[in-house]
Amino acid sequence: MTLASLRPAGQMMAYLPLPDAEALAETLVAFANGDGGTVVAGADEKGRVTQGLYADEIESVLRAAERKCRPAIHVGWEQMEAPGGAVFAITVARSPELHSLDDGRVLIRMGNENRPLAGDEIRQLAATKSAGDFEAEAAPGAKREDLDDELIAEYIEKRQARQRRAITGAPDDVLREIHALDYAGNPTHSGVLLFAKNTQQFLPQSGIVFVKFIGAEPRGEDGLAGYGRREEIGGPLARVIERAWQVVYEEMAMGAVVKGLERQDITEYPPFAVREALVNAVCHRDYRLRGRRIEIRMYSDRMEVISPGGLPGFITVDNLVEEHFSRNPRLVNGLFQWGYIEELGLGIDRMIEELVQHGHAPPRFKDQPYSFTVTLFNARERKAAPAAGAWQKSMNERQARALTYIREHGSITNRDYQSICSDVSPETLRIDLADLVDRGILLKVGAKKGTYYILK
Repeated sequence: MTLASLRPAGQMMAYLPLPDAEALAETLVAFANGDGGTVVAGADEKGRVTQGLYADEIESVLRAAERKCRPAIHVGWEQMEAPGGAVFAITVARSPELHSLDDGRVLIRMGNENRPLAGDEIRQLAATKSAGDFEAEAAPGAKREDLDDELIAEYIEKRQARQRRAITGAPDDVLREIHALDYAGNPTHSGVLLFAKNTQQFLPQSGIVFVKFIGAEPRGEDGLAGYGRREEIGGPLARVIERAWQVVYEEMAMGAVVKGLERQDITEYPPFAVREALVNAVCHRDYRLRGRRIEIRMYSDRMEVISPGGLPGFITVDNLVEEHFSRNPRLVNGLFQWGYIEELGLGIDRMIEELVQHGHAPPRFKDQPYSFTVTLFNARERKAAPAAGAWQKSMNERQARALTYIREHGSITNRDYQSICSDVSPETLRIDLADLVDRGILLKVGAKKGTYYILK
């Protein structure tokens, strides 16, 4: 691992410029309760060495941090040499236990922050933890020869490209590192889901069923039971995602617009929104539930993606956009390294943004004990938006500058707004943006430090 290969601070990456046992303990707990992650000690997010550390110093800080964690959190670390001194990467695995600090706080990673959980959230997270680590369990009957070596080579190649560094270990060492093989060399459930030649032999519930209905109800012509097309999609998860996308794309209505001298195709649903719904269903379904596969139901007015298993951990429909928790973090990380996930924890935000910017209603989320449904609507808003001049007559000069910025850059954050109106208080600027949201001119996406605004 090198400083150049590290990602910015986020869901699974944190930076600790100066050694601090309290701050390190908070991040260890947040990572262990979430998807795991890496803490870089001795450097900032831009890769600049802030304090040259020695191994005995980081061990001392790490031991002090570990004493603050309940129960103990087991970590690994490696030293990275850089101009200005040594930097240390501390890796934390997702834990099957619920962890807290010695003062009783239970933390979870949210974007690039560590957030304390409240009572109900703690109970929901504890219930999820007690379900065990299904991903890392050996898949009954599966052997190493059941995995596809060509698929493994493809994964390693894509991972090298994303990390911008070569992987020198043997393929089986890589598989053990990502828990696709257990220490006895047998495939785990996540290994079978990602790399098996015949995934459904071991996990028959892991495929997708696609059905297209003629109208807006689940019936065929003349009101009789039936459908226009039905496909059963199987294989390892990467192939399932690609085949499902291909089928949906084939069935989407297509339109076109001409801009200048170029013809641009317009799909029935924004491609990113569809792919995000598919990838989320594949990543986050409960693979312990047998007898039911992911379902894609395409109607004349909408598309539903139904994933077995309700929302995981402390996630609810109300906090789905702001929070992040993976039921299957190894699958999520595997598909992220493969390139099917662009940025961890940001997909729902962008799905909403893509739909709204293309004139669709926001997606509808429905959580039930044993299923979670995402509904995308194909109707586009036909009402013309007010002309820019009409907007500007009813807004102040700062707000007009904000709209100009959004037209040029696509979106604006509170920090962006402060940079273009540096002589105005942050509270006044916050009220400006809230006013534009209330008047239906802007759409607010995300929460807290991850909030940004787009034209509605």
